[in-house]
Amino acid sequence: MKISNLTEMINEDICFQTKDNRRFRLRAAAIIIENGYVLFATNAAESYYYTVGGGVRLGETVEQTVVREVKEETGVDYKIDRLAFVQENFFKRDDGMLKDLECHEITFYFLMKPRGTQQLNSHSKALNNTVDEQMVWLPVDKLAEYEAYPFFFREKLKNIPLYPEHIVTKQ
Repeated sequence: MKISNLTEMINEDICFQTKDNRRFRLRAAAIIIENGYVLFATNAAESYYYTVGGGVRLGETVEQTVVREVKEETGVDYKIDRLAFVQENFFKRDDGMLKDLECHEITFYFLMKPRGTQQLNSHSKALNNTVDEQMVWLPVDKLAEYEAYPFFFREKLKNIPLYPEHIVTKQ
């Protein structure tokens, strides 16, 4: 396995792709719950919902990443409550930017402290600033009705563990 030029990392994120179409990415993401709804993002180029968060940059902690990404995507300064999940996700998409790539992603999911309001000040962009990104509040008790990733949120957000849980998913 040969790795393509590592200096071509997206926005200095810890992310690389091999010449044989395999991709690794380190992410930090937020679990923001307000009044029984959890915040997700989406955009016109994707057919699904995804968590607010993004790639960890070289020299940045996962905590710094989630705080930065939440501010960039929501326009709001949320504070971290605690680490809730670490997910190792192995997947392959049939569409979108990741089409035909075998992906290995490690994501640290942080539960954020609620603010008591769903009001945001979002003007974010997705896919390397090429499309507008929308923030969407989905009901926690009805997540199974949406194509919202990660799927384990459907059950786990109903009773978030007190200690971080390690989850491995293979799609």
